[in-house]
Amino acid sequence: MNKFIGFGILLFIIGQSLIWVQTNGQFVWKWVDRNPLLMSIGLGIPVSYMFIKATKYCVEYFDGSLWPSRFIGFAIGIICFALLTYLIKGEGMNTKTLICITLSMSIIAIQMFWK
Repeated sequence: MNKFIGFGILLFIIGQSLIWVQTNGQFVWKWVDRNPLLMSIGLGIPVSYMFIKATKYCVEYFDGSLWPSRFIGFAIGIICFALLTYLIKGEGMNTKTLICITLSMSIIAIQMFWK
């Protein structure tokens, strides 16, 4: 794994995690519920920048192809959402969720290893 894809994936993980806090934090923390505009302003620009850079690094790794970075970002979003919802909100994972996480990991593996 070269530095481009590793850093791109890391930025996708951080960005997706911050998006979870930005959109779902209102159901966990009162401050977030009372301050949606501040959450939008405070996290919107940094998260957008992270996604732009993550996409750039992944596209560079895949020789200019956009599709792999889109699929990787999507799959990481599913995994982050499931894990954070379980860890922070305490919602359990049922069979359907576990299958979706498995499929997401499969999407990432296909993009990374199928040449």
